[in-house]
Amino acid sequence: MIEWVQSTDGMWQYFALFIISLLPFLDVFYIIPVGILFDMSPVAVGTIAFLGNFLMVLVFAIFFRQIAEWRRKRKAKKGITEPSKRETRAKQIWEKYGLPVFALLSPSILGTDLAALMALIFGSSRKKVVTWLGVSLVIWSVVMTVGSVYGLQYIKWYE
Repeated sequence: MIEWVQSTDGMWQYFALFIISLLPFLDVFYIIPVGILFDMSPVAVGTIAFLGNFLMVLVFAIFFRQIAEWRRKRKAKKGITEPSKRETRAKQIWEKYGLPVFALLSPSILGTDLAALMALIFGSSRKKVVTWLGVSLVIWSVVMTVGSVYGLQYIKWYE
């Protein structure tokens, strides 16, 4: 996929990056540094990564019942009865700190799409999940954009 983004030019490169940002587990932590390494505009890359990830949060919020049921059936078919390590860790954070801290930490632990699903399964309202994960994504997008630009300049990888 990285080659796909790299092989395109101009607006198509940004479009390719947006499509990749929609994929599960490819959060701002991966998309932003890759876009900046390809000498794309940091502001555009940060915005595109945010929009792609946030769109998936909205999709998960709208269709969470169907997605949760599909996920439950898939796990049952595979014979998985226990929650994964990620799910256990997410539940611990949820129980200890609540939705705001869960939303701020979850992109680095679970990924925003899975975090949205987990927060909804744990009982939060759709509005609160979308709001808090949106705030979290804005913060992480800014941090990753600034960190990638200055971090890559520091190691002389990007100038």
